[in-house]
Amino acid sequence: MTEDAAVEKVAGLIADAKIAMLTTVAPDGRLVSRPMGLQDVDFDGDLWFFADADSHKVDEIQHDSHANVTVSTSTSWVSLSGRAQVVKDTARAKELWGASAEAWYPDGPETPGLVLVVVRGETAEYWDTPGGRVASALSFAKAKLTGERYDGGENETVRL
Repeated sequence: MTEDAAVEKVAGLIADAKIAMLTTVAPDGRLVSRPMGLQDVDFDGDLWFFADADSHKVDEIQHDSHANVTVSTSTSWVSLSGRAQVVKDTARAKELWGASAEAWYPDGPETPGLVLVVVRGETAEYWDTPGGRVASALSFAKAKLTGERYDGGENETVRL
């Protein structure tokens, strides 16, 4: 698979996801994860989120930019690793603005203390189970009956 096709594959797997888990590194080295609303934007390796400037996640990113974002749908999982950055850009916030952001920030993209967090992906590993739950159930049953290892579908690591 070409690099462009691999990035397209990841983009397709996360296209319908609305929520992701963002993991950052606390100052004491602990990994901290929390659900975040994914912003609807064409995937180019970067994932965008809205945040409060005075939140723990922003403080953690400013101490250590390593981050991971995990996304799950009914048939796939994606784990994107990279570096996070805090961005104060009202124009970009307006471009990304949508219903999920409005639920958290009813004053709009010019809400005081509103910042963007962008995770610039370096790699993404994905697991895709074409055919969904039915195909997975059949593969589990086949593995049990034949004693062969379960075939969980497609798994690849992509450089972004």
